[in-house]
Amino acid sequence: MSARDEILRRIERVTPTRPAAEVAAAYERIDRAYRRRHHEGDVIGLFAERVADYRATVLRVAPSGLPGAVAERLAARPGSYGVPSDLPPEWVSEVSAPLVRDPSVAALDGLAGAVTGCAVAIAETGTIVLDHGAAQGPRALSLVPDYHLIVVRAEQIAPDVPDALARLAPVRPLTFVSGPSATSDIELSRVEGVHGPRTLEVLVVA
Repeated sequence: MSARDEILRRIERVTPTRPAAEVAAAYERIDRAYRRRHHEGDVIGLFAERVADYRATVLRVAPSGLPGAVAERLAARPGSYGVPSDLPPEWVSEVSAPLVRDPSVAALDGLAGAVTGCAVAIAETGTIVLDHGAAQGPRALSLVPDYHLIVVRAEQIAPDVPDALARLAPVRPLTFVSGPSATSDIELSRVEGVHGPRTLEVLVVA
C-alpha cells in the first residue's frame, strides 16, 4: 500500500464517506436566509473601482471599440500572446502581434502575455472568476504568462458573491482573480508575479 493510500484509508476510518443522498439532503437544509444582494446601483462602476484598488488597469470600452482596445493594449508589450482556440476572433481582429492559440505548457513561459475571457465577475469584491470554459483556455494560460488581459462583458458582472456563485458550476475548476498576483509572506514585503501574472489589465465591455 502506498503512503497516499494509507493516508486516505486513515481519513476514511475517522470520517467515513456519507451516501450522496445524505450529503444532498444536508446541503438543502443549510439556512440561506442571509442577504444575497447589497448593490442595486452602478454595478459596473463599482466593479471597475474595486478591480482598480488591486492595482489592476481597468478600461471601459464599447463593444465596437473592443478590437481596437485589445490591439492597443497588446501593442504596448512586444512579443507573442497566448489565446484560447475558441476566443472570439473579432476580439483580436485588429491585433498585429503574433497570437499562439492553445499554446503548449512548455511555450507559456516565452509568451509576452495571455488574452482570455471569463465566466463571471463580482462587483463587491472586484474579483474575476474563470471556470476555464469558453474563451478562457486551461488554467496554466492564466497563471504562467507575466501579463494577463481579461475581457469582461457587462452582463457577466454579478453584484455580490452569492449571485456570482449561483452562476458557477461547482464541478468546474475555478480560478478567482483579484488583481495581479501578489504576496507578502516573506517579511511583509509585497512581491508581485509569484503565483500568477505580475500585470493584470481588464477591459469591461459595456
